Amino acid sequence: MYAVIEDSGQQFRVSEGDVVDVDLRDLAEDAKNVEFDRVLLVSDESGTKVGTPLVSKAKVVGEILDPEFKGQKVYHYYFRRRKASKRKIGHRQKYLRVRITKISA
Repeated sequence: MYAVIEDSGQQFRVSEGDVVDVDLRDLAEDAKNVEFDRVLLVSDESGTKVGTPLVSKAKVVGEILDPEFKGQKVYHYYFRRRKASKRKIGHRQKYLRVRITKISA
């Protein structure tokens, strides 16, 4: 069984037990689970349900493994030719690591 979910403008293909890194969000201090209700597709033994655009009454529940961690550093360069002008900028995005525990349709 697998599902395609949308979170923060990105689509993820997930199944139970998968570990997914999603964008950081505001959660309660004692939150243990996160729920994704924007499910685009659900596939199981009985068939595939494709939403238009979302599958009704479908949700994916995940257990929070790491509440905040940083991804890899990404560098961006500004360079102007013949001007002796250049600039290097780095950025590290913060993510939320989630293990998918339940897919219901």
